[in-house]
Amino acid sequence: MQNKLKKYYSEVESFVLKLGDIHYAGQLLFVILILLISWSGVKSIQTNYDLQKQIAELQQQNSVQSLENNNLQLQNEYYNTNQYLELSARQNFGLGLNGEQEVIVPKNVALSYTVNYAQVSSQTNVLKRQPTYQYNLQAWVNFFLHRPQNVSAN
Repeated sequence: MQNKLKKYYSEVESFVLKLGDIHYAGQLLFVILILLISWSGVKSIQTNYDLQKQIAELQQQNSVQSLENNNLQLQNEYYNTNQYLELSARQNFGLGLNGEQEVIVPKNVALSYTVNYAQVSSQTNVLKRQPTYQYNLQAWVNFFLHRPQNVSAN
């Protein structure tokens, strides 16, 4: 234990003696100064990088907002066109152009051309119960054989 203390004491004493030497103290001061300047440079580069990120993000938000403004401006221009007024009059008031005739289609004829969503959803539920690889294989077979996608599974 005393040997360790003597060894440590001798190392500290030699370090203090080296500090008394002007060349060694100058070199040590130079190294410390270089480290401090390097650290300051790294911190300024990091700060600059963070600021550049913020600038890029704000510029992106600005461009998105500009696109939204242009979109709203185009939408407002569309609302002022005769085409929109005509469509709005047709939808809301049932109006039409001069010479147009209204055709009334019986309900059973109109419904014969619609899709039964309950049947389609039951078919997709059957397909969803298949394993993914089997569903994918069936979808490719249907694609290449030009079959409709919503066929029931075997």
